[in-house]
Amino acid sequence: MWAAGTGVAATALLVPLVTAGPYATADQRGTSRLQQQFADAAEEFEVPESVLLGVSYLQSRWDTHGGAPSVSGGYGPMHLTDARTALARSAHAGETGHGAGEDARGDTARPARTTKAAAERAEHERTPDTGRLPARLRTAERAAKLTGLSTKQVRGSTEANVRGGAALLAAAQKKLGRPLSADPADWYGAVAAYPESASGSASGSGSASGSGSASASDSAFASDVFDVLRSGEQRTTDSGQQMRLAADPDLRDPAAAKSGQAAPRSAAKPQPECPRSVSCEWLPAPYEEYTDDDGNPTYGNHDKARRPGSASVDYIVVHDTEGEWDTVMDLIQDPTYVSWNYSLRASDGHIAQHVRGKDAAWHAGNWYVNAKSVGLEHEGFLTDPDAWFTEAMYRSSARLVKYLAAKYGIPLDRQHILGHDNVPGVTTADIPGMHTDPGPYFDWRHYFRLLGAPFTAPSGGKDAARGGLVTIRPDYDKNRPSYTECDDSGDPCPSHGSGAVRLHTAPDADSALVQDVGLHPDGGKSTTGVNDTGARASTGQQYAVADRKGEWTAIWYLGQKAWFHNPPKQPTAVPSRGKLVAPKDGKDEIPVYGRAYPEKAAYPEGVPAQELSPLPYKIKAGQAYAAGLKTRGEYLYAKEFDPQAEKFKVVRGDLTYYQIQLGHRVAFVKADDVRVTGSSS
Repeated sequence: MWAAGTGVAATALLVPLVTAGPYATADQRGTSRLQQQFADAAEEFEVPESVLLGVSYLQSRWDTHGGAPSVSGGYGPMHLTDARTALARSAHAGETGHGAGEDARGDTARPARTTKAAAERAEHERTPDTGRLPARLRTAERAAKLTGLSTKQVRGSTEANVRGGAALLAAAQKKLGRPLSADPADWYGAVAAYPESASGSASGSGSASGSGSASASDSAFASDVFDVLRSGEQRTTDSGQQMRLAADPDLRDPAAAKSGQAAPRSAAKPQPECPRSVSCEWLPAPYEEYTDDDGNPTYGNHDKARRPGSASVDYIVVHDTEGEWDTVMDLIQDPTYVSWNYSLRASDGHIAQHVRGKDAAWHAGNWYVNAKSVGLEHEGFLTDPDAWFTEAMYRSSARLVKYLAAKYGIPLDRQHILGHDNVPGVTTADIPGMHTDPGPYFDWRHYFRLLGAPFTAPSGGKDAARGGLVTIRPDYDKNRPSYTECDDSGDPCPSHGSGAVRLHTAPDADSALVQDVGLHPDGGKSTTGVNDTGARASTGQQYAVADRKGEWTAIWYLGQKAWFHNPPKQPTAVPSRGKLVAPKDGKDEIPVYGRAYPEKAAYPEGVPAQELSPLPYKIKAGQAYAAGLKTRGEYLYAKEFDPQAEKFKVVRGDLTYYQIQLGHRVAFVKADDVRVTGSSS
């Protein structure tokens, strides 16, 4: 998110992250102790074990996160919330990116636009009133009363945590006047009440604007739980516990027809652009004129564009907020701040839409990408793995992305579904300041499985031959590269699963990391810092194979060979099929660009021609890169306040580009500079 680097990222946290000892001791790892605790709690409180497991899976995927709270103050596998305790133990560092003097739009044709005033306000308003915390942030307190345990026990012991969750479900069932039935289908209402169960009801103040949309959010949560009950799940948790929920495909769901979808939306109010299967509200970002700190007239905080009629929408950009929900909701309603299309809440996956899909939000730091994308902000923090993206938010986000992809014809792959950390700088000078969210701990593999587009090897595929393609796909839980700089302590980041793979200059873990001359100019070296993307490949990204040696694979990356460990028994990449681009015969090297703008002759009178500014990277003869979309050069010219969407122009030229996976970020090459070949495993 744009707040990073302004003071908001490092401090505007509802629930910062703390370090605590793991729940499972070393001798417990690899056992089913946690599974037994679920069975015991289910029997004690007469809750179907599958229901208890399903609710926990949606809350935490059964993980304990080393005892640290989530962004909404939730602890343990049942995500029991104690926001006061989490706030009292505040400590967090933010992601890197633009500072207060940033041009949020990423448009070099306009004067830089700062967000300093909004950042300063957020700095002063970042701490919520803990005396008025809503019920959803105090569920541990209620669970402690029901079980006779202390809130400390409920937070710190998995057994107590699971018992507390079971007690909340049983209490909600009784409040609804329902029997403690052994049939999971009878528990739909209690499951829907669980996110607000500190008060024993589902009617808390859960929406972004306080408009009372929590019931829709809770129904969406219950529908997701019941989907999990039908499909089943199994995994090894972050504390090494083997967990399994058996599938029940014939599970009766009498309430789903009535309550399984989001609540009907009032026709009298502007409606959000969302699938019916999620909880969603319209909370608009302001489009209005104001005077900046220097007395100059300007406007905020997005542009009118009439997409996709005027220009195609080619990308969805995944961000994290680096700030807590209430602060972020305040910022998005400030015309002097920046904008994005949607926000997703961590605690329950609730969605707020702020900018219509037809308009261009200011979120990616690259005007070309802004003009052709939809931006999704997810409540969370990248610099600590235990401020986790909840399962509820992953599923809500996946449903929204599928809806948007179908609406705009966007393919479900990593060439089109980008992280903010995959967006290129528009010029060489912009590269060091580009944002790094959602970071190496975002689980892209799980996300794309929820999207129905898992990263799989081609059928019958063997190891990709030299010159072929590979898709990065490590085992998220087992892949634990060491990162640093998650906070100011100087200690390594806590060990945690990751979807990212580290890249070396030689097939040796002790060799130097590959260099990113744009990110580290003047000879600076890549580091293991959690925000350093200079030597990193991410799950789902595709690269051309450059070499192989033993258990190591080399790919072409930022104009050089980059090696990663890829053992056959635990591969970090799978062979793929797709298109490759390489310099045309006779060209020793070709330039790459951070935006796909038209040639100078395409600009009409009154629209200043944009420079085709090459980035500091070169693709040399003999190298190849995975090709994404092919597109004509395009520039959205929108520099005036234009409420009727009549003044903007879309400039298109004859110059054609291919998008490529250049490094961790994508880039563009001119079609006239390259030849295109196919790759197969």
